[in-house]
Amino acid sequence: MSETTGKKKVSLTMWIFGALVLGVIVGLLMQGNAEIAENYIKPFGTIFLNLIKMVVVPVVLLSIMQGIISLQDVRKVGSIGVKTIVFYLCTTAFAVTLGLIFANLLNVGAGFNLGTEELVYEAAEAPSFMDTLVNIFPSNAIQPLASATMLQVIVIALFFGFGIIVAGEKGKIAKDVVDSFSEVSFKVMGMIIKLSPIGVFALITPVVAANGPSVLLPLLKVIGVAYLVYIIHMVVVYSTSVKGISGMSPLKFFKGMSPAMIFAFSSASSVGALPFNLECTQKLGAKKEVASFVLPLGATINMDGTAIYQGVCAIFIAQIFGFNLTIPQQLTIILTATLASIGTAGVPGSGMIMLAMVLESVGLPLEGIALVAGIDRILDMGRTCVNITGDAACTICVDAMEKKKEARRGR
Repeated sequence: MSETTGKKKVSLTMWIFGALVLGVIVGLLMQGNAEIAENYIKPFGTIFLNLIKMVVVPVVLLSIMQGIISLQDVRKVGSIGVKTIVFYLCTTAFAVTLGLIFANLLNVGAGFNLGTEELVYEAAEAPSFMDTLVNIFPSNAIQPLASATMLQVIVIALFFGFGIIVAGEKGKIAKDVVDSFSEVSFKVMGMIIKLSPIGVFALITPVVAANGPSVLLPLLKVIGVAYLVYIIHMVVVYSTSVKGISGMSPLKFFKGMSPAMIFAFSSASSVGALPFNLECTQKLGAKKEVASFVLPLGATINMDGTAIYQGVCAIFIAQIFGFNLTIPQQLTIILTATLASIGTAGVPGSGMIMLAMVLESVGLPLEGIALVAGIDRILDMGRTCVNITGDAACTICVDAMEKKKEARRGR
C-alpha cells in the first residue's frame, strides 16, 4: 500500500516536471506564433491560477487560525513568530548582499550599450513606512478577503485565532467550525493541485514563445548572474540552515520540496505556490500548526529571491548608466531591499515596485527598470522559486527548534 502511495507522489512530481519540459519545447516551436500560445494555451493557465487564488485566502485564513488555536498558548505563538521573522530578515539581508557581491565581481552590466537614452518607465509610487504600517491593519474584515490583501488577512486570522483561545469554553464551537472549514479547504486544495501539470504547461508555453532565446541574448548575462546567485543562495544558505538546525539532509529537503519549487518556477507566484508548500513541508515532517503559521507569513514578507534580484539589477542598471555605487550606497540597498520585502505582495511582477524603491534610495534613474522589464518574467520565475524554498527552510528550522524546546521541557 505504501509503495503505491509513494509511486503516486513521485508521479505527480514527474508529471509537473514533464509538463514544464514539454511547455519549454512547445514554446520554442511556437516562436513567431506567440499570439496563438497567448490566446489559446495561456487561458488554461489563467484558469488554473484563478482556482489557486480562489482557495489561497480561505487556506491562509483558516490554517493560521487553526495553527494558533492548536498551540493553545499566546506566548508560544509569540515565540514562533519571533523566530520566524528573525530568520526571514537575516536570510533576506544575506540574499541581497550575495546578489551585490556577485554582480560586482562579474561586472554584470559591463560592455552593454542598449540605447539607454530612449528608455521610459513609469514607476508606481512606493508607500511610506508609516503608510505600510497603517495598511497592515484592515478597517473591516471582509475587504481584505475579497481583494486577497495577504498581510491584512494574516492580521484578521491572528486576532480571531487569539480571540478563540481567550474565549475558552465559549469559543469551542468557533474552534470546531474553523477545524471543519480548514479540512474542507485542504480537500479543495488537493483537487486543484492534481490539475497542476496542465496549469504548468499552459503557463510556461506562452512565456517561452514570447521571449525566445534571441530576445534574451543581450541580457543573457544578467539572467545568468541572477540565476547563479539564486542557486548558490538555495544550496548554501538553505542547506546549511536545514542541516545545522534540524539535522535534515539537504538532499531530502530539496527532493521533498521539488513539486512546490517547480510550480513556483512556472507560475511566478509565491501565494499561488502556498498550497504546494504546505503539503511538501508537512510531508517533510513539519507540524501542521507550525507550517500553517510560518508559510503564509513567509509568502507575504519573505522575499530572498526578490532581494537577490534587487541587488543584481541595481548593479546592472548602475553600470549601464555609468554610475559607480559606493560601499555606503550598497549598504543602503541591502537595508532598503530587506525592509521593502515586508508587505510586498507574493504575486507575479511585484518585484518591480521593490526595485523602484531600491533605485530611488541610492539615486539611480528609474528609467533603468525598462532595461529589465522585458526579462522580468524570466527573472521572476527563479526568484519566486527561491522565495518559497526559503519559506519552507524556515518552517523546517522553526519546527525543529520548537520540538527541541518541548523535549527540554519534557526532561
